[in-house]
Amino acid sequence: MTSPIRVLCAGAGHMGRSHALAYHRLPGFEICGIVTRSAASRAALNAEMGSSYPEFGDFHEALRVTQPDAVSISTYPDTHAAYAEAAFDAGCHVFIEKPLAETVADAERIVAKAREKRRKLVIGYILRHHPSWIRFIELAHTLGKPLVMRMNLNQQSSGANWKTHKNLISSIPPIVDCGVHYVDVMCQMTRSKPIRVSGIGARLTDELPEGKINYGALQVTFEDGSVGWYEAGWGPMMSEVAFFVKDVVGPKGCVSIVADKAAAEGQSANVDAHTQTQALRLHHAELDDEGNFARQDELIRLDDEPDHDGLCHREQEFFLKAIREDLDLGDHMEDAIASMRIVAAADESFRTGKTIDL
Repeated sequence: MTSPIRVLCAGAGHMGRSHALAYHRLPGFEICGIVTRSAASRAALNAEMGSSYPEFGDFHEALRVTQPDAVSISTYPDTHAAYAEAAFDAGCHVFIEKPLAETVADAERIVAKAREKRRKLVIGYILRHHPSWIRFIELAHTLGKPLVMRMNLNQQSSGANWKTHKNLISSIPPIVDCGVHYVDVMCQMTRSKPIRVSGIGARLTDELPEGKINYGALQVTFEDGSVGWYEAGWGPMMSEVAFFVKDVVGPKGCVSIVADKAAAEGQSANVDAHTQTQALRLHHAELDDEGNFARQDELIRLDDEPDHDGLCHREQEFFLKAIREDLDLGDHMEDAIASMRIVAAADESFRTGKTIDL
């Protein structure tokens, strides 16, 4: 019988909690420790799971003491590179939340280390495990070329959510933190090389450190003529109107995510709602002899989709499979770097006022 993979969980925030629950429930894993800066957060996570996993306040001490087979990193992006490299040097496989790192150079370093040590690296691109988003991308492939892709995710945050957002912004802007998901989707939809990026941004509050911004938008052009737009903003000033737009248009029609729950007023800061889709609306552009639409729109219901914890469970099943079956993750890692390059270029474009050629 194969022994479970002993995993050290770093981070117990929203994503860290969900990943720890997955490890706790999957028989192929065994949690050997929980490490966070906050004693209260790791104690609360242990209590929720009804467990007494060893708790640590320092990542490197936890790595030395527990000697895990794998490490799950769900901390702020400014720690990702150092934690991942230490884990690889200790002989561990690594699951790491998006974005892979603060900078493209750090992301490339992490991937190089994974290859050097011949360990598995899985990046938390949760939408790649979401049946509705997988179907969304498949339908995009039926629309012809070029594609026009429109996506955003703004969050009107306050209280604890705004505090978390401010902490994140100190490390990385919203367009980078959230943008990697959606430009990765664009790359999957187009299957084409991105060639240039432009970006804008704004600082909408004095509560942030100097030089940090809480709103950004990007435009990316692909080699096949496809174009994509994405925006992300965080904070108590953000609008609850049209904050959740996910659609793609091609010569043959369009497909849009219909997410009444996620797009409802007052839901922009509800992270659980961000992955809820409910339905896809497929519109056909074909006209009949009289110039009217030849086919009605199709509404594809998605009522049986997994919740946020369920999606994290699927991610960790993939991590387990990658380790057990020695999957080739070369494309997975390169795709993560590619999406990092695009969002980093958008941030550079905003700061320099110039379009960036990729």
